[in-house]
Amino acid sequence: MVTPESIRQSIVAGLECDDVQVRGDGQHFEALIVTAAFEGLSRIKRHQLVYETLGSRMDEEIHALSMTTLTPAEWAAAQQDIRTRQVRGQ
Repeated sequence: MVTPESIRQSIVAGLECDDVQVRGDGQHFEALIVTAAFEGLSRIKRHQLVYETLGSRMDEEIHALSMTTLTPAEWAAAQQDIRTRQVRGQ
């Protein structure tokens, strides 16, 4: 059975990541992947890199995977934006 943790482990095994979070219900999954390997890559190229890392699992086991793919700098900026909104009460 495919689990969020098994997907996370596959991603971590293939990419040196700062952070990987995966959630899902066994059919549909969402992943946040933060790695310097995404530097200079378009969103499509980033997703292709993750698909390559997951290999045949994408064809055989994982039916739907939505991804947020960020560099460490983009992730830091996103976290700062969240903190700023919380301070402002938004």
